[in-house]
Amino acid sequence: MFVSVFDVFKVSVGPSSSHTMGPMLAAGRFLEAVKPLGPKADGATLTCTLYGSLAFTGAGHGTIDAVLAGCLGLVPETYDKAEAEAAIARLHARKCVALETGATVELDPETGIILDKKTRLDAHPNGMRFALTGDSGTTLLEETYFSIGGGFIKTAAEIAEDGTHVAPVEDVPYPFSSAAEMLEMGAASGLTIAQMKRENECARLDGTAFEARLLTIWEVMNRCIDRGLAATGELPGGLHVKRRAKAIFENMTGSAGRNEAPLHSAIDWLAAYAMAVNEENAAGGQVVTAPTNGAAGVFPAVMRYYLDHVPGADSARIPDMLLVGAAIGGLIKYNASISGAEVGCQGEVGSASAMAAAALCAALGGTDAQIENAAEIALEHHLGMTCDPVRGLVQVPCIERNGLGAVKAVAAASLAMQGDGSHIVPLDACIETMRQTGKDMDERYKETSLGGLSVSVPDC
Repeated sequence: MFVSVFDVFKVSVGPSSSHTMGPMLAAGRFLEAVKPLGPKADGATLTCTLYGSLAFTGAGHGTIDAVLAGCLGLVPETYDKAEAEAAIARLHARKCVALETGATVELDPETGIILDKKTRLDAHPNGMRFALTGDSGTTLLEETYFSIGGGFIKTAAEIAEDGTHVAPVEDVPYPFSSAAEMLEMGAASGLTIAQMKRENECARLDGTAFEARLLTIWEVMNRCIDRGLAATGELPGGLHVKRRAKAIFENMTGSAGRNEAPLHSAIDWLAAYAMAVNEENAAGGQVVTAPTNGAAGVFPAVMRYYLDHVPGADSARIPDMLLVGAAIGGLIKYNASISGAEVGCQGEVGSASAMAAAALCAALGGTDAQIENAAEIALEHHLGMTCDPVRGLVQVPCIERNGLGAVKAVAAASLAMQGDGSHIVPLDACIETMRQTGKDMDERYKETSLGGLSVSVPDC
């Protein structure tokens, strides 16, 4: 099995990888499929029907605008919020999209995006169906896509063939598909998890280009933290949530070095970094999936905490931290899920915390066994966590939840470093438990905003 580090860590657009990034990419993919129709597509009508979680919380998650942006040719890597808003405003006025082939298709943003809250597609809760219809009402092209978490999208046929996880890949030196195999391959080869993961990546990408691209991921993460720490004001969406990361950061900076600073101030530093990212995400800014948008703050917060606050920290370890985190995230993606709509927030913040714990443990000099133990501890203590965003916005409880996920990651890494890596529950068993727990979880608690905190908070 092979999931690239660049599949786990992808430049994305807030507020949700499954509800924003996925639908944007699906819209673009559908229009690519329209191109071979050539002039036949001219004057046809384009519609998109959203199902399940996308229908229930699409408005709060920005799904409608994401679909429109994708239809306009916008992609997450180069997304500019101001330019996107202007382009969508023009679409509302013109009600049509010009394709690269010269054809023009009709798309009315008011009626062309349909929220079907009654139909549930069996393959995955995040379903969307694009259709291109001719003047006579005949269907020229139709395709159903599923946003399966972390910005990954698959057609119905692809899910029928591969399921909702990644397809096995064997053409890499160390194709481990479980934590047990990862540890066995490491012991047999004498390589660390990071070294095996690097060899897998470089089997597909030039080493120099790979290292540069890897550092770019961290740079995007770090810039996101800095933007969040500098921003103030109220987040969009109507909940009147105020940004808090800047105030926490300034308070901590002002008290740094004072003797009265409590030992638990580390918690506040972690919260400030994580909340900075997720406040940016909630505002529709650029983030990096880690492994999703909703959990994007955990991993960079732990990395920034390591660099700024851990004695002896070395920035040269950043690539290895990303590689180890991606190795753990890939195992969870392959054997369970990172989709909140599929398994709840245990698959998002829980996965992110496990990834960050493993990465920090590696940076602290942990053995492969200790790294696996750190990931298991962090994931174990997120089992059963529901996904219940108030009003479908990735704000309450999501922003604070990232802060606590980062805290748990550091605690898990520290605890693992105190042992020799031996423990009762293997990471593989924990991942399988998360999968089964998510399968058994009522869908009201899986990103639909039909249960939990989302219906328990009055006047929301």
